[in-house]
Amino acid sequence: MTQERIGREFYDRSDYFIGGTEHLQDLASPFQRYRVEKVLQIYEPSPDQRVLDLGCGWGTFCWALGHRVAEMVGVDFSQKSVDLCQRKLDERPIKGVSFLCADARDTGLEAGSFDLVIAADLVEHLYPEDSQAVVAEAFRILKKGGRLSLWTPHRGHILEILKARNILIQRDVSHVDYKSMERLKELVHEAGFVVEKAYYAESHVEGLRSVERMLQGWIPILRRRIALLATKP
Repeated sequence: MTQERIGREFYDRSDYFIGGTEHLQDLASPFQRYRVEKVLQIYEPSPDQRVLDLGCGWGTFCWALGHRVAEMVGVDFSQKSVDLCQRKLDERPIKGVSFLCADARDTGLEAGSFDLVIAADLVEHLYPEDSQAVVAEAFRILKKGGRLSLWTPHRGHILEILKARNILIQRDVSHVDYKSMERLKELVHEAGFVVEKAYYAESHVEGLRSVERMLQGWIPILRRRIALLATKP
């Protein structure tokens, strides 16, 4: 049986943004605090910068950065995602924050208009044929000297190996194509970016995190996340 393609319709009609996502909607949850901290370690924008959260999902980085930058735009191709974020924004408005339902391959946003594009936990949701177009779109909408910040799971980590086999942890069917560190570097180079830094990061799981931090340089199955920062020359 051919597996159904995971696309816009999957996210709009499923409970992806609703069922069991309390830890993702709550910025104070341990996972989201870890996620925001680690992504901002890749690159933290200055107060005068315009930032795009590509594949914004629950709007995490819009809420985390909205008060700290000149403008923050969240883009997702799921209308359900954008509606969820907009309802939250209507309840607690933040000046300069907005949301747009658009395809990450062709956002329609003005070329050279952003200082930073964040793509956190996005590329694993992209099929190989779409990834190049998304990175190229990020390049197009960034200013000269602008940066692309990528954050994605490392497929070779022990938890991802177990998850892929539905052992102890259920596989996430929306993770359609994990990228290796090498492939991410290729993607950004092909689009015209220069890699500023690229490294592996430890997980948020207490105990395991300490072991990963000490040993991930030598043991690939302890490399939890891939972090990469690329600059538009």
